[in-house]
Amino acid sequence: MYDRYLFQIGALAACLLGLSACGETGAPAQANATDTAKIVTEPPRAFELPAYFDCIREAGGVVLAAHRGGPAPGYPENALETLQHGLAAGIGVFEIDIAESRDGMLFLMHDNTLGRTTTADGAVVDTDWETIARARLVDTAGTLTEFHPPRFTDVLVWAVETGAILEVDRKSSTSFRNIVSTVYAANAQNNVVLISYNDDDVGQIAAHAPDLMLTASARGSRDITRIVEMGIAQENLIAWTGTSNADIAAFARLTAEGVEPAFGTLGRPGQRLDDLWLADGDVSEFNALIEGGLVLLATDAALELAPLLDADDTAREACHP
Repeated sequence: MYDRYLFQIGALAACLLGLSACGETGAPAQANATDTAKIVTEPPRAFELPAYFDCIREAGGVVLAAHRGGPAPGYPENALETLQHGLAAGIGVFEIDIAESRDGMLFLMHDNTLGRTTTADGAVVDTDWETIARARLVDTAGTLTEFHPPRFTDVLVWAVETGAILEVDRKSSTSFRNIVSTVYAANAQNNVVLISYNDDDVGQIAAHAPDLMLTASARGSRDITRIVEMGIAQENLIAWTGTSNADIAAFARLTAEGVEPAFGTLGRPGQRLDDLWLADGDVSEFNALIEGGLVLLATDAALELAPLLDADDTAREACHP
């Protein structure tokens, strides 16, 4: 199964270097998004994450990105405890959703409203952090848990300490500027891949963090050239190719350019490829994607797939430092 990629940087170092505020215990304390943007204006260090993905591509391995953090019974989506549960099971990459409260706190939340996944009600943008922090999370079956929505900073510190990689999906209540500033403050550049959905997103990422990795829609050299001309280094690009009709020919074109292909088998329960392909217990469809050059698989079934695929073991054995 996919093992975590350990980067040798701790949260305490971020405090000592002045890259984040320190609380009484010495751990980074959350600053609101506006304050953080004032503190950090430049990336604090060189990057290693692109070389890691290069290694996986060259080794023929794959990483599983657990959608919404990899929820499971008793473990709600976008909960820090859920990420830790997945990490213990061998998952190393977690797709998470970042929202912003009325008073500027970045935290993990997929929806624009709080009612589906928490005991709170109302719109995210109309609710203060104190209210959100008191809310309890429910899992996907509606079972109430003791867990609470986590601050983005706390999840970043956890990722730096454990070596987990966070694939960050910006929600409409926040901005790339605020997300990137918080990433820099936590010194978590080697633990974050930003998600883009269109050229406007790519342009914003290029403006605020051209040296962070990102996923962007691309299927060949023309798309790669367009993205590079927007200000993104090619080595920082992971090419998103959709969630249906896997384009193996595009995987080949992308890998020939030195770009890692990504594909999603996630989606609506009962209709997503995860469910259709796992129904018979045969993972040959997933292996066909990997043999075709897939490097990042975004999935709702990371916990189920991790023990069934060999390619994530290949990634660990070849690329673990």
